[in-house]
Amino acid sequence: MTLPPLSTSAFSVLRTPVLVLGLVSMLVLAGCGSSSTRRVSYETEEFDSTTTHTRTYTATEAQTCEAARRALLSQGYMISAANPDLVTGRKSFQPASEVHVEVEFRVVCAREGGKAGKRNTVAFATALQDRYGIKKVNNSASVGVGAFGSLSLPFAGSDDAMVKVASETLTDELFYDRFFALLDRFLEGQGGEEPEVPSVAPEAPRPSAPPAPAAPALTFPVKPVPNPG
Repeated sequence: MTLPPLSTSAFSVLRTPVLVLGLVSMLVLAGCGSSSTRRVSYETEEFDSTTTHTRTYTATEAQTCEAARRALLSQGYMISAANPDLVTGRKSFQPASEVHVEVEFRVVCAREGGKAGKRNTVAFATALQDRYGIKKVNNSASVGVGAFGSLSLPFAGSDDAMVKVASETLTDELFYDRFFALLDRFLEGQGGEEPEVPSVAPEAPRPSAPPAPAAPALTFPVKPVPNPG
């Protein structure tokens, strides 16, 4: 049985999906090739500053982190962790109607050797900023096209969703200077170092009281008894 030859219109209908699939494959391969050769530059990370994120205080780790916790609370941060050597807090900002920013502040308190009789603590502060934007997500519906599968067609409906668009560590020195100045104020309110416990000398034994003099013995005169006869 001989099949009738396909018409030009039918051949073009069959060829169109094949061409579309080939074009999509080429675009995907091109995107993969460009992403594999992309390099991230860290030239701005010079590791030359040791004062932007750190300060040294004459206090214990617990006192320093407690002052950091109060400093963050005074500025509206929600504290998520508060330990003797670690404090973390988060605060939300709305710089624009369609932009949402969250800052997570982390303070680590580490003990450092100091002079005899004094305890020094290094406070390491880092703030991470996450930026979110509103993204419209279009809904789509699938329409069957017989032997060629299904075709997704967008329609008017859409949903708004908050999507993270950026995340970076804040490196502004003035930002950290203001925080450390506030931490110092709260640390002074705690009295700085832990008060030293005064050494108490053992109490000397009290001298024993001299013995009371013995009471004089009472004597009575004895009259001689006359001898009869």
